Amino acid sequence: MRILVIRLSAMGDVALTLPVVKSFTERYPGYELVFLTRPVYNAFFREIQGIRLVTPDLNKYKGLTGIWRIYRELRKSGHFDIVLDLHDVIRSKVLRFLFRIAGTPVFIIDKGRKEKRALVSGRNRKKLKHTVERYADVFRRAGFEIDPVAGRCIEAGAGAKAKAAELFSDRKGLNIGIAPFARHELKQWPVEYMVKLMEMISSVTGVRFWLFGGADECERLAGIEKIIGNSVNLCGKLYLEEEIAVMARLDFMIAMDSSNMHMAALAGTKVVSIWGGTDPLTGFSAWGQPENYSIRIPCTELGCRPCTVYGKGKCKRADLACLYRLTPEIVSGEISKLGLLNVDYTK
Repeated sequence: MRILVIRLSAMGDVALTLPVVKSFTERYPGYELVFLTRPVYNAFFREIQGIRLVTPDLNKYKGLTGIWRIYRELRKSGHFDIVLDLHDVIRSKVLRFLFRIAGTPVFIIDKGRKEKRALVSGRNRKKLKHTVERYADVFRRAGFEIDPVAGRCIEAGAGAKAKAAELFSDRKGLNIGIAPFARHELKQWPVEYMVKLMEMISSVTGVRFWLFGGADECERLAGIEKIIGNSVNLCGKLYLEEEIAVMARLDFMIAMDSSNMHMAALAGTKVVSIWGGTDPLTGFSAWGQPENYSIRIPCTELGCRPCTVYGKGKCKRADLACLYRLTPEIVSGEISKLGLLNVDYTK
């Protein structure tokens, strides 16, 4: 059987397909899974057996004409028995329509949009189904038994692991990843708070921080590196697969609600996540992490949160209380309660 899976973006959402894809390839080794995504995400799937990536440069496949070309190229590659749309956006809707009229069965993700709107409007505060489970449900409706992998789902290649080992070769002590930035203001903890938290944690003997971020964050990460002497700015110095290999060697990561949070968790690392306008209730928490690793102001104390599912929009209070009230002292206290700093890492 040959199956087409569609999930084109964003980075964190594509990464969250891994517990399901890995489960599928292990349970159904004789099936061919063709995954349509963007070239930048190759590193996520490189070490998974039984999957073939199709990664067109979408800048060259624009509009309806571009979608038609992708469809024609997919059809030329061979017959598909099933199409699984894990994205449900305009591009994937057109693609699945073309396959459907050609007679191919199509199964579509239920993103729970109505439930999410109710949650952020305050009408309902119940915890929603995790995105990983929503992906798994698409496979289940297609007739496959899926139990998403709970442990490490991203495995870096030998070259990337060697690069990470070289970086850590003379590093003893506690290694903490720091991913201090997020794309949207409602997810972004104040940078000065993160710096203060790092200074507080630095009192632990032998601690070293590893800074992660995108290309547009390199300059700001360099500023943090100057302030915090026991930190290493990795921005722009490693390929994505090498960053994943470094994440896998960390004792734990501190991150915003971001793609780095997801990648570190899927690399098998403990992740302490900091939340503002968004909330794990919406189903986007770091996969496999304990509930108390997600640090935020409780909804019972600040009734306006969560106010957004993905982080878009502006603070209706205009003071970002969900982020500014979450002081470095509070976060440091929560990390201490988790026992992540109570280890002798100098040995």
